[in-house]
Amino acid sequence: MIMKRIVVFIFLLCLMLLPISAIQRGEVISDGYGIVNLSVCNMRAEAEFTSEMTTQGLLGMPVRILEHKDWYRIELPDGYVGWVHRAAIVPVSRAKLHEWNLAEKVIVTAHYGFVYSEPDDDSQPVSDVVAGDRLKWEGRKGKFYRVSYPDGRVGYLHRNLGMPEHKWRKALKQDAASIIRTAYTLMGVPYLWAGTSSKGMDCSGFIRTILYMHDIIIPRDAGPQSRTGQSIVIAPDFSNLQPGDLIFFGRKATTDKKERVDHVGMYVGNKRFIHSQGHVHVSSLDPADPLFDEFNLNRLLFARRILPYINKEDKELNTTETNSFYRL
Repeated sequence: MIMKRIVVFIFLLCLMLLPISAIQRGEVISDGYGIVNLSVCNMRAEAEFTSEMTTQGLLGMPVRILEHKDWYRIELPDGYVGWVHRAAIVPVSRAKLHEWNLAEKVIVTAHYGFVYSEPDDDSQPVSDVVAGDRLKWEGRKGKFYRVSYPDGRVGYLHRNLGMPEHKWRKALKQDAASIIRTAYTLMGVPYLWAGTSSKGMDCSGFIRTILYMHDIIIPRDAGPQSRTGQSIVIAPDFSNLQPGDLIFFGRKATTDKKERVDHVGMYVGNKRFIHSQGHVHVSSLDPADPLFDEFNLNRLLFARRILPYINKEDKELNTTETNSFYRL
């Protein structure tokens, strides 16, 4: 009897010594991997809600967990590192992440929508979803896909809002015309600092978002983006630019200051480019064009050609089929 009481006392003492947050979460972080569990996951510079937002992850993305307190410090597939609230991530073992990566997914292709608790648009929503989100395919029921989340929740996504991954890959196009058509579907979406989803985007987040919708992964910020692919010195008449090229803006180099990139857009042809500045819109480098953007013309720097270099010698330009996070 005495021995039994001693064992119970030791057990209770161990519980008292555990961090309260760990008991509440009931989680075990062993291998340092996780999966994004929200439609859009806000990453911050520090582990607090008042800290600056730096980027976003999307539902179904595999991540590495580098540190964990009440928040997780994670790395995204594009190499970006930041802090997220624990509600955003489901910690998993390497084996479970491998299982998730191999499972058939439903890729959300609509810019916005909902997953419902039943195959009925009038039923209780489980969560919202945005373009690029990935859910596990669990079957079909009528006009809906049955899907599951990284945390095991199950719901129903209308078939108009997504595609099974194998069909999505067969239909996938990575040419300039297709990517530009996608870019135009986001016209008018408001600028959001650090945003990388169809809810709102900054300039480099806009580029990241439209490319990710075509299964292309590019560095997060304009600076690193400006070092990918092939460098293009822009001709005075812009004749050497091609649709799909990224064009960069910022401070030109002077005798006492270095060049600094702080804005990016995508060239669409005819001296026009699409970008997120205030909102997503098309601007022109031609003074005779009603869409002329004198401000950005005066700080135009150079261009980069990226599309021919996807999954080739530039390791910063890859896809979910080749990115190491999706191959774990």
